[in-house]
Amino acid sequence: MSTPTPEVYEQGKGMDAHNQVMREIRSRKEASYDPHEPTRVWLDEDNTPDGVKRSLTIILNTGGCRWARAGGCTMCGYVAESVDGGSVSHDALMDQIDVCLAHEADNADEPATLIKIYTSGSFLDEREVGAETRRAIAETFADRERIVVESLPDFVDREKIADFTQYGIDTDVAIGLETATDRVRHDCVNKYFDFADFEDACAEAAAADAEADAEPDVDRGASAGIKAYLLMKPPFLAESEAVEDMISSIERCADVEGCHTVSMNPCNVQRYTMVDDLYFNDGYRPPWLWSVAHVLEETAEVDAIVVSDPVGHGSDRGPHNCKECDDLVQKAIKDFDLRQDPSVFEQVSCECETTWETVMELETSYNMPLVR
Repeated sequence: MSTPTPEVYEQGKGMDAHNQVMREIRSRKEASYDPHEPTRVWLDEDNTPDGVKRSLTIILNTGGCRWARAGGCTMCGYVAESVDGGSVSHDALMDQIDVCLAHEADNADEPATLIKIYTSGSFLDEREVGAETRRAIAETFADRERIVVESLPDFVDREKIADFTQYGIDTDVAIGLETATDRVRHDCVNKYFDFADFEDACAEAAAADAEADAEPDVDRGASAGIKAYLLMKPPFLAESEAVEDMISSIERCADVEGCHTVSMNPCNVQRYTMVDDLYFNDGYRPPWLWSVAHVLEETAEVDAIVVSDPVGHGSDRGPHNCKECDDLVQKAIKDFDLRQDPSVFEQVSCECETTWETVMELETSYNMPLVR
């Protein structure tokens, strides 16, 4: 794992201070989890470079993100759902895959063509998911069309991606970049790597893509690429600052070769996080759904698929407007994800949009949240 620069990792300051706070917050967790059961599994539809695909999403229960165990990101509480002890055996992880396949068989008429596997950490980090397990999972889903796996950029290399592309599976690595602005990623999100590291990971994916195209032993050349995950409204940013940074970040990601999809994830308040503490002390409000819609409209012409899935929409702890229009705006966002047509937002309106416009104009980092 790469090391933060001295500018962001001074002893007792910067990331060091963030990590001390995060370790204390995470120590409050008391729940434990079964290593033979996945954290979550569900069926859905997703937009891909090859069109809309029926998807099976799997959240594997691993030992948790290595960075989160050091302290980790200010908004991420997923490590609190991880198995205690820091590791899960190959057999237990494959038991989790079996549970997910059984769920699919019971709830779908036919197998999903798109498989999405997350670990709330890095699937490509062999401390979380060993090479044996990675290769067994690749073989298990060898008959599917596309797979998405999650990883920090440190662990992305063409050889690991080739474990999947060798079967002719189009393979994407989802990277939690959060923002293209290094200072925001370091100071607001407490994530250690730079945008240049994300670019390096994209280059590895592009190399894997070129090698897969030339693979003579599969029926068709598989593709490989990067799906960037961005965080809408990290803590310590006003609404307008968050919107401006998100638009810039989407544009910068779309310009990187190898990055074909950008997923904007509006921040929600998760337990055992710094954002949770800020929220309960009136220091944080999740983003407005109007902000999400505005960003999607402004970036509709970039050379990438741009999508968003506002988790917890309409709740106090999730992205929301006035509660009256939340479901309608969420439906428009979902429609945009599948069609990539910004005109869907012309069909929704609400009086609270005026309040959002006032927040965008007047809220600053020193008086937020202006409206809860």
